[in-house]
Amino acid sequence: MRVSRRFALVAVAALAVPAAGCGGGGTKDGEKGARPRTSASPSVSPAPDAWVPGHVARMSLAEKVGQLFVTRFSSRADGISIVRRYHVGGLIYFPENMGTPSRAAAQSNALQKASKVPLLLGVDEEQGIVSRTPFITRFPGNMALGATGRPADARTQARVTGTELRAIGINQDYAPDADVNVDPRNPVIGLRSFGSDPARVSAMLTEAIGGYQEAGVAATAKHFPGHGDTATDSHTGLPVITHSRRTWERLDAPPFKAAIASGVDAIMTAHIVVPKLDRSGDPSTLSRTVLTGLLRGTLGYQGVIVTDSLEMAGARRAYGDAAVPVRAVAAGADQLLMPPDLPRAYNAVLGAVRSGKIPERRLDESVARILRLKQKRGLFQGTRADPAKADATIGTSAHRAAARTVAEHAVTLVRNEGRLLPLKKRTVGVSGPDGAALSAALRRQGVRTAAPGSADVTVLTTLNAGAATAARVRALGPKPVVVAALGRPYDLDAARGAAAALATYSSQAVAIEALAKVLAGTVKPVGRLPVPAGGKPVGHGLGY
Repeated sequence: MRVSRRFALVAVAALAVPAAGCGGGGTKDGEKGARPRTSASPSVSPAPDAWVPGHVARMSLAEKVGQLFVTRFSSRADGISIVRRYHVGGLIYFPENMGTPSRAAAQSNALQKASKVPLLLGVDEEQGIVSRTPFITRFPGNMALGATGRPADARTQARVTGTELRAIGINQDYAPDADVNVDPRNPVIGLRSFGSDPARVSAMLTEAIGGYQEAGVAATAKHFPGHGDTATDSHTGLPVITHSRRTWERLDAPPFKAAIASGVDAIMTAHIVVPKLDRSGDPSTLSRTVLTGLLRGTLGYQGVIVTDSLEMAGARRAYGDAAVPVRAVAAGADQLLMPPDLPRAYNAVLGAVRSGKIPERRLDESVARILRLKQKRGLFQGTRADPAKADATIGTSAHRAAARTVAEHAVTLVRNEGRLLPLKKRTVGVSGPDGAALSAALRRQGVRTAAPGSADVTVLTTLNAGAATAARVRALGPKPVVVAALGRPYDLDAARGAAAALATYSSQAVAIEALAKVLAGTVKPVGRLPVPAGGKPVGHGLGY
């Protein structure tokens, strides 16, 4: 059923799309797995995915239901067993089943070989605070990108990330995040967002989508209809967002409109309730009003809709694990991500189709969308990763340099009373999270360091400390204090007592190094706040 690269080229030239076997060889017309030929006049070429409806019509009901599911797997053997038994459309990677790059690449090849239809092998790799690939080149994340004000940096981060993922056989990333974060207390989005300005988020999102796709990886914008204004974590509860329809259209919708206009491969649902958009009280993942009415109807989206993880409390709160996947498909979802009990969920959907609760026509629509996504990302032309090249592709000097550049562009100087910064000619003490790493980085930049009590200036690092930041500043005494927010920049709201304040939006090594360079004056600060913080508005940022 998988199409070889040679056959794909022949198909374009001959206006026909024959199929190939799982081992890469060709199949004869009429054999199981062959794609239907498409007829056309000599002057009219069929669409590249014109074969999809005929192919869906030849699939068994069990195979079609399986295409909807993307599930966890614990090992190579477990993944192969799941593929063969449930005909799943995809699997999702986590750190525990990756190992080394070469091992992950070999495993991806084995999983693909076990499947009649190319698999979407996915991962939740946003960079920043949500990273599931243990060996990937580390970037500081989305809010740092928002602070750069450079959409090209978002494309670079996504292209590098996508290139490294594709090197190990991963072809779908559940990123980038399209949420507009307007609640400083938001426990689940925060730094995952590009910022609080819909226009800035839209610009960054569009470039990130392009970067992933350039690398051959399907991009997934999330979490529709918008998860940026909640103080409840949908992993553990069911958030309720009170935005009016007008507020939604102004604040939450623009990034998703931009994603659709840019040709995003998939859009992920949110396990949230938005009463002004749907009065049913159901989470958006299970809401036909939101998915079919708003996303497909109002916004005109025709691509794949994937649920957020069905293991999360926000999806499971009102209905049982058998009812949730059926309701999600009925609402308009195409991919069912991480059902907590795959056999139960699979049999529930299969039974719903057999009983007519889910019309087979509705099932066919989802399967066709999934196959078109796979066609669009070139999976029918080949999925093989090269284990021998995987290690060399990841963490190259060029990729690490790109991460350093993004981190340096992101550092934002919010306050600098009396031109305290840069600190090159002062003795500096460091207190707080990652203090030892920052001290070492400062020394590499030629800055003298000492214990905070005996230093001229103390740099206080914070990591989502919130209101406690103020007391920590006071405890350091009368000498000048510089507060550096390594996590959410909202810590700077409580840093009024500090002479200077900066934000890096990340505590990763690459961000610590960038902070040291800015503090030392080796690199000038050029970042701008992507959210209001430290009493300053979006777009504020000082320089030297």
